[in-house]
Amino acid sequence: MPDSTLRRSSLQPRQGGKTGAAPGTVDPGAEHDAPVIDIIAFSDDGLVEQRVQGAEEIAPILDRWDVTWVNVDGLGDADLIRDLGALFGLHPLALEDVVHVHQRPKVEDYGDHEYVVIRMCTLDRDLCVEQISLFFGQGFVLTFQEHRGDCLDPLRRRIREGLGRVRASPSDYLAYAVLDTVIDGYFPVLEEYGVRLEALEDVVLERPERSVLGEIRDLRHNLLELGRTVSPLPDAVAMLRRETNPHISADTRPYLRDCHDHAIRVRDLVDHWRDLTSGLMDIYLSAASHRMNEVAQVLTVIGAVFIPLTFVTGLYGMNFEHMPELAWPYAYPTVLLVMAAVSAGLLLWFRRKQWL
Repeated sequence: MPDSTLRRSSLQPRQGGKTGAAPGTVDPGAEHDAPVIDIIAFSDDGLVEQRVQGAEEIAPILDRWDVTWVNVDGLGDADLIRDLGALFGLHPLALEDVVHVHQRPKVEDYGDHEYVVIRMCTLDRDLCVEQISLFFGQGFVLTFQEHRGDCLDPLRRRIREGLGRVRASPSDYLAYAVLDTVIDGYFPVLEEYGVRLEALEDVVLERPERSVLGEIRDLRHNLLELGRTVSPLPDAVAMLRRETNPHISADTRPYLRDCHDHAIRVRDLVDHWRDLTSGLMDIYLSAASHRMNEVAQVLTVIGAVFIPLTFVTGLYGMNFEHMPELAWPYAYPTVLLVMAAVSAGLLLWFRRKQWL
């Protein structure tokens, strides 16, 4: 992960925009960050990487290099988003979806370019899920992120060092590489959840405390959010790799098939961990109920032991004048011995009945 601090997005989807606005209106709202534009442009024999301030600086780079990756961190400038849309010929409805960050993973074909929505998942102390909007067409890949900091640094390093096929491939392969890296970013998060759930399972079985229930509930809430995020993901990747898609070359399509398999694995893992959290909650409730039954059993035994003792002390506490043994010098120790014998006898009987 990069050193920059990740802003933790709310797990609740934000609609964005104004109610009743015309279709295609780009209205990011005040909660988005100011944008930062980074460019990596490359050919098989060279590369340039720089930060630019506006869309007008990108056009010369597009003409010079085979593939240009423009990454925008922050959606707080509507004018910039519209300028980029004009530069790359993006559809206004797609630009509207860029700033309305409640979108489900999807793929939309706009003729000369493809629009893909995917959600990136990171885990620091809390779960962070944010939308990545990806456009790609002939010679370009354009990505919009809500905040700075992502899981794409390994891909950037491969491009800089010329590792793999990225530098020698067209833009559709770079788009695949971005999608695959984002999807693979789910696995460390799910692995961490698996470790937490295994630890919670041991705690639930040994000492089911109330604080454990809160941790299970939080994990279940996060996994439910992840489930909503990844459930449409395999279908979106499958749509992208369809045979009739003109933006995906025959060489890239097998890699998208592998990416589709990864998306299915992510979805299955999320479903598995979510079912485990439900099972842990049931185990906690059963363990807590069992513990309560044990406490009630002990209290019942104590109450049963004291019933005859209460009868004896109540009987001799009536202080009638002609009660027997009142004047006997050994009456008090004898009553104590009888009470102790009754208690011991009851405890032995309870153990014989396996009530203890």
